[in-house]
Amino acid sequence: MQSQRYPSQAIAVFLLATSFSAEAYIGPGAGISAIGTVVALFGAILLAIVGFVWYPIKRLLRMRKRESNHEADEKEQINEEEPDGP
Repeated sequence: MQSQRYPSQAIAVFLLATSFSAEAYIGPGAGISAIGTVVALFGAILLAIVGFVWYPIKRLLRMRKRESNHEADEKEQINEEEPDGP
């Protein structure tokens, strides 16, 4: 009964599931251009992900390193101020 309610959906699924030949020709220049465009698109997406993820992490690591260096400098200054015994 369910298939009788939506015959257009069943037809659409059938047409999308089957393949027909395109009978089209793409020349070598257009084919290489299409491949280059797809590669450039994936590269741009990858670089955007790297930019939004890696650089904030890099900044965080740099800030932690500066803080640890600053703490080490403070400890050295405290050790220099303390007398070395009697």
